Amino acid sequence: MQAFGNVGTDPIRREAKASGKVYWEFRVGESQAGIDKSPTWYTVRMMKAEDPKLNKGDFVRVTGKLKVDYYFSHEGKPAGTLLIIAFEAAKISKAAAAAEEVAAVAAAAG
Repeated sequence: MQAFGNVGTDPIRREAKASGKVYWEFRVGESQAGIDKSPTWYTVRMMKAEDPKLNKGDFVRVTGKLKVDYYFSHEGKPAGTLLIIAFEAAKISKAAAAAEEVAAVAAAAG
């Protein structure tokens, strides 16, 4: 899956408890056109040790696998978040993103 949106938090370097592998985690808000104007928020886990060199506010294209991450909140209630296990998060300009979306729609239309 691909998501286009703005980085909502600065990437944080983390280490998996079980495997010890390093990854980066941040939030991305994907704006919607149409009736529902509120953004869809994703937690992104870049499963790479190198710094993704992204900052809060950058417009990015995230490519990876979409999952739902279930957990218990601080109050002990079940909760969840949309999680992208990403292999790419590329900083792009909005003009480039619009051109990519137009190209993808044209390719899908055949």
